Amino acid sequence: MASSPRYRHTARQHLRDAVITAGRDLAIDRGWDAVRMADVAARVGVSRQTLYNEFTNKAGLGEAIAHREIDRFMDGVRDALSAHGGDVRAAVHAAVTFVLTHAGADPLIKAVVNSVRGTDSLLPYLTTRADLALAAAVTVLREWAGTHLPRVPADDVDVGAESIARLVVSHIVLPTAPADDTADAIADLAQRFLDPPRA
Repeated sequence: MASSPRYRHTARQHLRDAVITAGRDLAIDRGWDAVRMADVAARVGVSRQTLYNEFTNKAGLGEAIAHREIDRFMDGVRDALSAHGGDVRAAVHAAVTFVLTHAGADPLIKAVVNSVRGTDSLLPYLTTRADLALAAAVTVLREWAGTHLPRVPADDVDVGAESIARLVVSHIVLPTAPADDTADAIADLAQRFLDPPRA
């Protein structure tokens, strides 16, 4: 009997998750530039063709890994912002501290930042292709501002959110101070952009 579309979708998602996890683990162990699709396939127990059918090429797998990591970080950012409601400084400080602390301790982020700049490196997802991370961060900041800062004009939210996101990404790639100090500075800037006018 043929499998149902729902079962096929679930099976495909399990396969994608397993492949992304394997790719992530190998990138941590070897650096992304040294990872081969054949190695990922062998670790998961599927053929290389199965991987190519699902991700097209190694760059496609790299993008899928980046998406999952970004989503994981954004869940933490959302929680940190929401925990402080409309207190702009406290909310942004908590979110920035979360990102910088976890990025500094995350083995994949360390591998990416320390990687050789190759054509298929994951590093562009934090530099020249940081649009994925920036877009996700801006979306989360807009959601939070829409709920907690209704008096702030949308244009101000957009400028503030993108500026904050770009600063945080730059400090992941090239940290210049302890996470708490950087969070203080960015939270101060956020307060200027986003703190609603007082009556």
